[in-house]
Amino acid sequence: MVSLSRRKFFGYMGAGAAGALAIAPLQALVAKKAFGQNPTANPFGPLVPKLPANIDPRFSPVYNLQSAGAILEVPADFEYCVFHVSGMKMSDGKPCPSDHDGMACFQGPRGTHILVQNHELSPGEDDGSGFTDGTGLQRAYDRFDGDGGPGVGAGGTSTMIITDRGQVLRDYVSLAGTIRNCAGGPTPWGSWISCEENTSVPADNPAITQKHGFNFEVPARGGLVNPVPLIEMGRFNHEAVAVDPATGYVYETEDRGDSCIYRYIPNTPGNLTDGGELQVLTFESGLQDTRTGVLSLLNQPQRVRWVSLTANGVNVNPDTDTLRFDAQGLGGAIFARGEGAWAGNDKIYWVCTSGGDAGQGQVWCYDDVTETATLFVESTDEAVLDNPDNITVSPADGSLYLFEDGGGDIFVVGVTPDGGLFKFAKNITPGFEGSEFAGGCFSADGTKMFFNIQTPGITIMMYRTDGQPITV
Repeated sequence: MVSLSRRKFFGYMGAGAAGALAIAPLQALVAKKAFGQNPTANPFGPLVPKLPANIDPRFSPVYNLQSAGAILEVPADFEYCVFHVSGMKMSDGKPCPSDHDGMACFQGPRGTHILVQNHELSPGEDDGSGFTDGTGLQRAYDRFDGDGGPGVGAGGTSTMIITDRGQVLRDYVSLAGTIRNCAGGPTPWGSWISCEENTSVPADNPAITQKHGFNFEVPARGGLVNPVPLIEMGRFNHEAVAVDPATGYVYETEDRGDSCIYRYIPNTPGNLTDGGELQVLTFESGLQDTRTGVLSLLNQPQRVRWVSLTANGVNVNPDTDTLRFDAQGLGGAIFARGEGAWAGNDKIYWVCTSGGDAGQGQVWCYDDVTETATLFVESTDEAVLDNPDNITVSPADGSLYLFEDGGGDIFVVGVTPDGGLFKFAKNITPGFEGSEFAGGCFSADGTKMFFNIQTPGITIMMYRTDGQPITV
């Protein structure tokens, strides 16, 4: 996703408006909660159960959507369609893998949309998917047959080309041989960075033949890629990345209870395989643990510095999952399960799923002009925001959307420019009501939102009935 340049952004909105978009939500949310008020009325109206407007006609042996009925509650003026369901035969002849997770949307030819989607699978976890029947083993990163047996498959990505009405024109496996591809992020040059949330090595499993814990780049246009681990971006329990379109710098999250936030500066912008410098975020104030006890910092930008791991001789490809400990030894700040990340509004946002005093989640925002990081949202009530995971930013109005992975009802939660949180969609899939939402992203014009229900594995396109951009 390519955002406006910072100069144009301020020119169109005014410096005050731009600042309000990034900061006012926090002030408003805190003020409303302090007085016991609901965070905000839903700007789109109450949610109501609706049947899908369109269902992928391909039969699914895993889950029969034709008999499922409504799977979402959405505002009355919205519709949705469902496709790319786990178990359906894709156009490459392979069964659609399960565990749909992170995803991005790219503009395709003749008004189509290209979706690249992660599948959060481990070796042997999903023996019926397109990753387990010999799919592209000659182009898989790991064949998973170190025990001498046939490859058992694991995670990777699939790619879909769909029409503006949600009809799948083509879908296929686009990355194979990786483990637990959880999230990632789009690049401004038209590719998806898929992240392994796993640091397995051959000693951990006789089927594994490669070290894992890397990022892989998947061009939006193309078939099954030749997987190249982006080693200098670091080996750790990756979750997501966000690429600054102005600089090409890549911001990385780590899904650990004591994680760090990293920044990768490529030697050649747009060419991640050409090496680069890995850095860690530190606070100038000396603050190091942000997991709890920082509620008083809401809406207070904190000066940060980026400390180079590369220049300080840290091995960014360690044999064990220890990179964060080396980073923390250099002052790296600790965050509670860094998960979703997205570039938007000329800023970088990331989610800490279990952060905050209540353990219900935080959203942080980094501004590279002021070199500050701001605690943007901290949930104090699971009924308002319950362990957000993925995040995206609307290209139409800059609003944020958070995708829950909590223990109760599962919602897509929007954040309005004036600070309210509202429920945008609810998972009511029969038998899978508690499955997380993931993979949130928008079409370039902001008229379509795409996201996944991870289990049983369903991709959704949601849109206004009048066809207008989704704006608060």
